[in-house]
Amino acid sequence: MIGYRCTGKTSIGKRLAGRLGLPFVDTDELVEKGAGKTIREMVNVSGWAFFRRQEREAIKSLTSLDQSVIATGGGAVMIEDNAADLQKEGVLIWLAADEETIRKRMLADAATAEQRPSLSGEDLSREISETLAVRTPVYRRLADYVVDTGRAGIGESVEKIVEFLLSRG
Repeated sequence: MIGYRCTGKTSIGKRLAGRLGLPFVDTDELVEKGAGKTIREMVNVSGWAFFRRQEREAIKSLTSLDQSVIATGGGAVMIEDNAADLQKEGVLIWLAADEETIRKRMLADAATAEQRPSLSGEDLSREISETLAVRTPVYRRLADYVVDTGRAGIGESVEKIVEFLLSRG
């Protein structure tokens, strides 16, 4: 699963893994467990570059997994080596949503303040808009399949992904 913050990578990923009978891994959780700190703590103390290095190591460690469902951090695929490893090893599903949906979900999510430190220090709406402008072409280029989670709920999104995977054999 790739995509911006609050597009459903963890929620849909967990449900999809259950539906497929596969293990689920969230790279953000893997990084936090390995560092013994939240993402916010890592970023506040050591900066985004430190977090991205930890994320890179986590993604490298996952390339040896057989079949599984992996939810990546929103910026993980902006690192070329991460994108290449993920593409080489699996099917990339881009979970997309419009800016307003993302903003509303971020504001409603109690975990946002703890787990999702600001990427730019900008106003939330501006940050979402500017970051999506940079990331959307990358998500689009890498995606094997796209689900608009702003228009489809968790269950419907999972079923669309399952149908896509079955169509691929």
